Amino acid sequence: MNILVISDLHLGKGKFLKNGQLNLLEDFLEDEKFFDFCDYYSKGDYEKEEVHLVLNGDILNLIQIDVDGVYTSIIDDEVTIRAIDSIVKGHPRFFEGLRKFLKAPNKRITYVIGNHDSGLAFQDAQIALRKYIGDELEFCFEININGVHIEHGHRFEVINTVPSDKYFMEGPNGKMILNLPWGTLFCINLLPVLRKDRPNIDKVRPLSSYVKWCLLYDFPFFWKMSLSVVKYLIQSNFDEYIKQNRNFKTTLAVLKQITIYPLYGRKAKGILRRRPEIHTVVMGHTHVQEWERFPENKYYFNTGTWNHIPQLDAGVMEGHNRFTYVKVKVDRERNLLLTGTISVWQGNWKPYTDEVSVT
Repeated sequence: MNILVISDLHLGKGKFLKNGQLNLLEDFLEDEKFFDFCDYYSKGDYEKEEVHLVLNGDILNLIQIDVDGVYTSIIDDEVTIRAIDSIVKGHPRFFEGLRKFLKAPNKRITYVIGNHDSGLAFQDAQIALRKYIGDELEFCFEININGVHIEHGHRFEVINTVPSDKYFMEGPNGKMILNLPWGTLFCINLLPVLRKDRPNIDKVRPLSSYVKWCLLYDFPFFWKMSLSVVKYLIQSNFDEYIKQNRNFKTTLAVLKQITIYPLYGRKAKGILRRRPEIHTVVMGHTHVQEWERFPENKYYFNTGTWNHIPQLDAGVMEGHNRFTYVKVKVDRERNLLLTGTISVWQGNWKPYTDEVSVT
């Protein structure tokens, strides 16, 4: 069986808004390349092969889609469905590729829910997305496929997760809404405003490096950003649907993780140690492709992202796009890893290159 894992595409409303203006909040501009990717793995050498495509979280940027021009942190199933409809309308070629892939013989798609698409936990939202992709589309928070453990990875950051038993909360008029963590609330309430001035603010990894760069080279914006964050922290203490995730302990944890980024290889090693049936861990979330080898032929991979990744160099923001994904082949009968690669999609003329390959 072949397993393809891709994550962190952050689809928004599309490249252009209704009025024809460029959408500065759109991250994903590679719809045609993704269509070719789906097409390649559903025909030719892979036509009769078992191929399981795992969309490993943050594929749809549901938390940064405005509803009638308003960004809201009161997210219920109706708000989520309207966001899905907007995204599909802005990316028709992307969803055409997924539909074509799923209709091919021996093909499956599983959507692992991340922090930017947490609204897909609503059953009605899942039904809405299936209408655009196919009834066979599956949803989960993590999945184990023949010894390959796949999850988005945001649960390792206190700023981006809430306990599973507190995933939902009662909102206005008694309707269930998402109980959003601090990081998600920050993305909804502050990032759209800050990105209008600095579109790359949320793309630099880790964020602390960008904050330090602003302090040295872009102080007016650093000052504006600092005031916005302080103002938000104060206001959030009085919001009925936000303050439950805002307390002194959480604030300390937030400040710690902004300056000290979690080591995901270490988190993967912990999963492998606790679960001996697992031989490979695949995560996303960090937007940085990486891999590690552990004893007994066990591995960790991170898919990276297809979106623009800026670099800070001598005060000039430059960057690149790398269309990375993880490709794993397993022996289903013996739950063994046959091959594992971090691949870079090149296009139909030369489909892909393998940057890292393990067997």
